[in-house]
Amino acid sequence: MAEKVDTYKIETEKVEQFLTTFVSEYDENSSTKYHAMLQEIANRTRRVLDVDLDDIISHFRNDDMVQEIKKNTRRYQSIFSDAADAVMPITTSVEYSNDDVIDVLMRQREAQIEQAAQAVEAAGQTPARSDDNHLMPPSLTRRYEVVFAASVKEETVKLRDVKAKHIGHMVVLKAIVTRVNDVRPMMQVATYTCEECGFEIYQEVSSSDFTPLEQCPSKQCEKNARKGQLYLQTRGSKFLKFQEVKVQELAEEVPVGSIPRLLNVQLKGELTRTITPGDVVDITGIFLPIQYQGFRAMKAGLVANVYLEALGVKQHKEKYADIGGTQTEEMKAKIREWAQDGDIYTKLARSLAPEIFGHEDVKKAIILLLIGGVGRTLPDGMKLRGDMHLCLVGDPGVAKSQLLKYVTKLAPRAVYTTGRGSSGVGLTASVMRDPVTSDMVLEGGALVLADMGVCCIDEFDKMEETDRTAIHEVMEQQTVSIAKAGITTTLNARTSVLAAANPAWGRYDTRKSPEANIAMPAALLSRFDLLWLILDRADDELDTALAQHVLHVHKHMTPPALDFSPMRSEDIRSYVAAARQKEPAVPEELAPYLATAYADMREEEADPDNHDKRGTYTTARTLLSILRMSQALARLRLAEEVAKSDVDEALRMMKMSKISLDDDKDKKRGIDKQSVIYNTLQQHMSTGDVKQLTIQRAKALASAKGITEDELQTCLEVYQDLHVWVLEPKGDNPEYITMIEHFYN
Repeated sequence: MAEKVDTYKIETEKVEQFLTTFVSEYDENSSTKYHAMLQEIANRTRRVLDVDLDDIISHFRNDDMVQEIKKNTRRYQSIFSDAADAVMPITTSVEYSNDDVIDVLMRQREAQIEQAAQAVEAAGQTPARSDDNHLMPPSLTRRYEVVFAASVKEETVKLRDVKAKHIGHMVVLKAIVTRVNDVRPMMQVATYTCEECGFEIYQEVSSSDFTPLEQCPSKQCEKNARKGQLYLQTRGSKFLKFQEVKVQELAEEVPVGSIPRLLNVQLKGELTRTITPGDVVDITGIFLPIQYQGFRAMKAGLVANVYLEALGVKQHKEKYADIGGTQTEEMKAKIREWAQDGDIYTKLARSLAPEIFGHEDVKKAIILLLIGGVGRTLPDGMKLRGDMHLCLVGDPGVAKSQLLKYVTKLAPRAVYTTGRGSSGVGLTASVMRDPVTSDMVLEGGALVLADMGVCCIDEFDKMEETDRTAIHEVMEQQTVSIAKAGITTTLNARTSVLAAANPAWGRYDTRKSPEANIAMPAALLSRFDLLWLILDRADDELDTALAQHVLHVHKHMTPPALDFSPMRSEDIRSYVAAARQKEPAVPEELAPYLATAYADMREEEADPDNHDKRGTYTTARTLLSILRMSQALARLRLAEEVAKSDVDEALRMMKMSKISLDDDKDKKRGIDKQSVIYNTLQQHMSTGDVKQLTIQRAKALASAKGITEDELQTCLEVYQDLHVWVLEPKGDNPEYITMIEHFYN
């Protein structure tokens, strides 16, 4: 008969040799990677032994052990734990001084054994063999956990494709997190104290439920023929951090006519609190069955539920704070180089969704929304929000929804929803019953899930009025106040709202006022920093360019080449993360300029002869919006202080948001841009009773009308040739515009 081979011992010895001798081929110092990890664990500065499966393949020159690990992951976790215990180095650090519960138990156990040995020796008796029930289990003394990191080449499995053949195997799933429960302690080792013999008894817990011991199983109690009563010692027991998460398969992986599949994932130890609802993640874990409990077990019969015991989590999109902390020196040098480029503002905007034709200023507004202003907390506790809100109102077919979808993919934290598919509680928060504890708990809606991110709401005009009022508090106070089912609390909703809506009659009717076309209450419209009107009007040149752009994208599956190398989504994300770290201040000398600009806007709106401005809303919130955009522009330059040019650009953006409406009215009246410039400068000089105007002041007036410097320069030269005014030079460049007397009035 062939001798039985102890494969567990053989595998353990191979793992011991791997842990002590492995040297990564990419390590220039040729240090033993896992021996260094074990030293950190021994010094209590590390809690996880991360075993990379690629390292095992590299060490053994084949993937035999890796295949066995994938098939029986639980067994190899035990093998690696035993091997790590066997080769664990001696502690070299004395930084920790306070003993934990395990240290106290071990010292107490050593003292009890020594006292018992002395008593036996004093009585002249032979020492008895140690009782196995008194031995501490390895899971109690271990201060680390073993996890396996999947190979880089490992392919992710669709949630729908995980079947019975994967039970007990290690799989990598790509899914979106829909629900995250609270972190709770989970018992791993139960410690009891016997009232008779005084020893501790240990019980390892390997499932979600267990039956507590009642009588002492030790040999001393058996010898005395008295079964001692056991008392559970909570402080001496070992608990593990436990969190249950629900994930859902991605929308693009759901077959036609099907609903998304759900799966429960258990996070333990250091993996807890690593993901939040809305995250798209790759989860490496062990696919395991779990029996139903209680009455549900009677109904289920032999059918078992399944779950995934997570070993590792990889985020698809890092948060802004994480991006800023993990940027390499090469990326930081690139960001500094981009910041010194005077055209970075335009390049960022043109790199945003290059497949969408035009809308450069709209894309600039979205860049400012992603960067945001600086939030302030006053000494008395009042908060001034720094997040910007943007609403796109326009005719059908102007790519509003595509812009929202792109922002959802670009922003590290973003939630996409639609007006008709959202309710008030779906946007804010709802009260639900926890399936584990049966307690009433709050579940955050779209605005709460988008905390510190962007909430994209499409078809904003289709939302019911009662549901739309639910976001009023979120947009200004950035909180959600709840008083339901005995729960009274306030949730954070520090999010930027990017909304898209159609006019009241489907298309914008220029015969009616903006107020009648937009059909939203002033209380809501005033909360948006920018309300951007996008009108679809016939223009031969633009329509031809648009058609060529769309056909090029459909033919080549890529947008036409730009005159510069566009930035990738990762680069935009990194630059925005670097910009958000700045907190530029507004200098005192800009205060009068801002106040004058705001007063001019109010006066222009209140003018009864100015019919074009009727129906617009300029409130104190508009001044704060200008401040936020100015701070975002200063952040964009990675500057520490807001400049006058930032304020001018913010004012230009306010004007450009309605430029499509003004252009349409000018076309109907037969007014071109050069006439607009002339009328603006002539009216300003007549009102101020001056005959001379500086070029800088002319640029500011033109910018407020949404006119570029090149268009202004062309107009100045044209009207100088017509002898309407004279450009007086100072050095090589013109400095003053002097109106000829005949055209003054």
